[in-house]
Amino acid sequence: MDFLLQYNAKRQRHHMPQVIIFNKPFQVLSQFTDTENRKNLADYITEAGYYAAGRLDFDSEGLMVLTDHGPTQHMITGQQWHKTYLVQVEGRANAQQLQQLRQGVQVKDYMAKALNTEILAKKPGWVWRRDPPIRERKNIPTSWLYITINQGKNRQVRRMCAAVGLPVLRLIRSQIGALTLEKLLPGEYKFVKFIK
Repeated sequence: MDFLLQYNAKRQRHHMPQVIIFNKPFQVLSQFTDTENRKNLADYITEAGYYAAGRLDFDSEGLMVLTDHGPTQHMITGQQWHKTYLVQVEGRANAQQLQQLRQGVQVKDYMAKALNTEILAKKPGWVWRRDPPIRERKNIPTSWLYITINQGKNRQVRRMCAAVGLPVLRLIRSQIGALTLEKLLPGEYKFVKFIK
């Protein structure tokens, strides 16, 4: 039995990782099964033996990375791989709020920090229409931000934005390390060359 475990561990180390990038639609679980019959990865990805490298909330959209290689999966979820999110928030975001996010805000039982933040002049042209659309209130403007983190705790970006008075209306992960959405539409996936 020990020999078999050692053999499999050695095989994992020398295996050339296969990587899939997937544009997860809104209200899809970032796992392959669900007891409540909600949409999940199995509704979109037919490749066997692939596992998600990290999660993306049910109500968030965008880039997910899947791999057939345990060490690669572990590496991608680590702090050296930065994650960038395009975030639509309620209200007019200002420089002071973004500075607070960079300095760190208390979220639950930990300090959450953005590595980088940026206010955009308008919604980027590549953003697809969401179904269903976000709730809009006529008298309250919205802002689009880029936020980069390396912690990746549960609902971290939403909680960080709420802590500085910017409730999140829409959240799209656009980049993980050097991997991007590459013009994939929601529900589409493709194999990519893995770059460490």
